[in-house]
Amino acid sequence: MKRLLFTLLFVLLLCSTARARTITDDSGRTVTFDAPFTRIISLYGAHTENLFHLGLREQIIGVSPGEDYPAAAMALPTFNARDGVEKFLAAKPDLILIRPMHMRAYAGLWNALTRHGVTVAALQPGSIDAVYDYWRALGKLTGREIQAEYMIEDFREGVRHAEDRLSTIPMSERPGVFFESIHRKIATFSPGSMPLFVLEKAGGVNVAADAKPRHGTNIADYGLERLLARGGRIDVYLAQRGTMNDVSVQDIVNGPAASRIKAVLTRNVFLVDEHLVSRPTLRLLEGIDTVFRILHP
Repeated sequence: MKRLLFTLLFVLLLCSTARARTITDDSGRTVTFDAPFTRIISLYGAHTENLFHLGLREQIIGVSPGEDYPAAAMALPTFNARDGVEKFLAAKPDLILIRPMHMRAYAGLWNALTRHGVTVAALQPGSIDAVYDYWRALGKLTGREIQAEYMIEDFREGVRHAEDRLSTIPMSERPGVFFESIHRKIATFSPGSMPLFVLEKAGGVNVAADAKPRHGTNIADYGLERLLARGGRIDVYLAQRGTMNDVSVQDIVNGPAASRIKAVLTRNVFLVDEHLVSRPTLRLLEGIDTVFRILHP
């Protein structure tokens, strides 16, 4: 009943607004459109996953190479920013979804496609609050505003469940955690980032809260000296693993002076799929559950 009332109110709101719609993407560009986009190329796995969740399987005509979730995405034609303008135009997209880093690196390609009438939007949230705006932007671009609000509602409900679960665990029993982002740089995550949100809701205490973020990223350099200075407080050493950080437990336990890290001595070194902690999708809830099971077995 709650969802039905919400849907009716939202439909009334949509009917009362002007037909032209506008969003501002994360590169600062204004995107104006009169109707939902229906031929979409997604060049970021999180975009693809969220579009599927919004029920847009038939509207996705291309994805980036290396897609692995959901399985249906792997059967779609692939595109990347190094493809020429002609390949994109031959597919006849009306919307290409990229990230701001793509916009900066390949501005000439996107400008050329824009001149040919293809809309390009660069989206990538850097915090949980921004994730909600990101889902709403996807919903607005595709005519799935109601479904986007359902995603937000489902996510918030999952977070409330995680918080209720934690309410029975005193702060004194929550382990100190170093959460590695890039092993070769001894880097962690920026305050307010999605991985640290996951860690907090899973009941871990970030021992590297003093880390300074790199400008415009969720990565924060930390360094060996500071890591070892806090070694005795690191009950669990957690590392994201994936394209961004191709690391193994052995890489960590055999690292320089690793024997001064409590978690190495107690064999509490774990890897977690970066897709579950660093991508702005509903699977962040799965990431919270995964990390919770690690920290509170």
